[in-house]
Amino acid sequence: MKKTLLSIVLASAMTLSLVACGSSAVSGVSQDQQGSDAQQTTADTAAETTGEGSGSDLNVMLETPVESLDPQQATDGTSFEVIADYTDGLMQMDADGQAVNALAESVDVADDGLTYTFHIRKDANWSNGEPVTAADFVFAWQRAVDPEVASEYSFMFSDIGQIVNAQDIIDGKKDKADLGVTAVDDKTLEVKLNCPVSYFLSLMYFPTFYPVNQAFFEGCADTFATSPETTLSNGAFVLDEYQPAATTIHLTKNENYYDAATVKLPGLSYQVIQDSQQALMSYQNGDLDTTLVNGEQVDQVKDDPAFTAIGAGYLWYISPNMRDVKELQNLNIRLALTMALNREAITTDVLKDGSAPTYTGVPMDFAAGPDGSDFSADQKKFEDVCRYDADKAVEYWNKGLEELGATSITLTMIHDADDAPIKVAQVVKEQLETTLPGLTVELQQMPKKERVERMQEADFELGLTRWGPDYADPMTYLGMWITNNPNNYGFWSNAEYDKIISDCTTGEIAMDPEARWAALYDAEKIAMDDAVIFPLYTQCNAELISTNVSGIEFHPVALNRVYKRAVKN
Repeated sequence: MKKTLLSIVLASAMTLSLVACGSSAVSGVSQDQQGSDAQQTTADTAAETTGEGSGSDLNVMLETPVESLDPQQATDGTSFEVIADYTDGLMQMDADGQAVNALAESVDVADDGLTYTFHIRKDANWSNGEPVTAADFVFAWQRAVDPEVASEYSFMFSDIGQIVNAQDIIDGKKDKADLGVTAVDDKTLEVKLNCPVSYFLSLMYFPTFYPVNQAFFEGCADTFATSPETTLSNGAFVLDEYQPAATTIHLTKNENYYDAATVKLPGLSYQVIQDSQQALMSYQNGDLDTTLVNGEQVDQVKDDPAFTAIGAGYLWYISPNMRDVKELQNLNIRLALTMALNREAITTDVLKDGSAPTYTGVPMDFAAGPDGSDFSADQKKFEDVCRYDADKAVEYWNKGLEELGATSITLTMIHDADDAPIKVAQVVKEQLETTLPGLTVELQQMPKKERVERMQEADFELGLTRWGPDYADPMTYLGMWITNNPNNYGFWSNAEYDKIISDCTTGEIAMDPEARWAALYDAEKIAMDDAVIFPLYTQCNAELISTNVSGIEFHPVALNRVYKRAVKN
């Protein structure tokens, strides 16, 4: 599946730019609590009446809570997943990751690649009965670039999507009404681009591009997307149980969905369980149909026919705060830290879920070049600055201490309060302290949302974080490190790097696939030589999926799990 996705999305990869799936990783969720028993009875009855599904919800484990159900404000994979459960965009992903029509019944692309005209389905409706219109997209996209909204994913419209005037609006130089998107009529949406963007249609299934009904939004005031009552659906399911920071989320099949015949599940029931042992027990008790496992659990269940390992696309890494921490401004200290990390031990002895040790700034197995080769297949290309070498680490360490005039250093590393990050952080601490004399690493665990906020505000020293690809191109990672990008947690700046990224986006080589690919390698080398991040591993999810469940679609890009075609027998 992954290889098919790569060949489809990247065969013509030309003009691309930054993007990223929120420092978090990849999962997304939704809203308030309403009588779930009554809702479930209704869902079961509907399923039995139509002969679809089994009258039983799919029970899914989430390892982190939903952060936001506002499509223009959400930044994490969990939130994206849940939003996509009940909202369609202009396009969807098929099972192979290819962009296919969703709310758009058809699309016309101008010969010069600068104008896209989307024709919206006449049978696409919101759950309040109102039709989905082109104006819903105009309103949502203008929100996304409005500096007063300050969407962290506004760059999807400017740097990545290259929509006319997006950057000037984000910078406060033009009004949001000047965005290059127009409702020609109720069912026709016209989009103008600055330059051809070969992957533009694949962006249309990313939640930041989803529509919002303006009248409904304004009627909710500040409560939009915080409860079922303040959320509208136009997708496969309807949200009927959710509240912020909820540990349970419920969705029921949308019988008025234009593609309802495809949806076999009567509903989805999410449970947020951050302790892996508790999650495994819930699965074994029959309360969950699917759950993640890691560490010693993998040894227990690897022979179970329900066990599978699925590439998730996320790169886990440590980000050093190079702006405010003088010790981390020293290159030798940073090189010592990355050289002291035994990534193989982390993946083999701690995670045991198929995750792969990673020594590059772009992870493996998601981005293929013009010749079809994996951008990061060669994991030794930066071994002079990123490998496990205790002796070399000590050499760098001593040089750094001498330059700083210090004999010891204490650093604090923040990390998520989820099971896997806790285990990884503990091993990282042990490895660093054991290898580097005079180093003390103090750990601080916290909810993911708090950790992300602290990293964005530079209120940290070391941060254990991850990034998931929003589209299948190296730029989804490399774009993070340009000056002032909101996801550039290390606050690194390099003029040569910025120029290469600009040239690959809208410059002379943007439309030359081979030259662009080579330039992206050059940019990655600059970042790796400067130890901008300490890559750890590319995540693989070890999961138990009940043998009576089929049809869940897994993707390494944008939306990790899609349930529209899932079946529970």
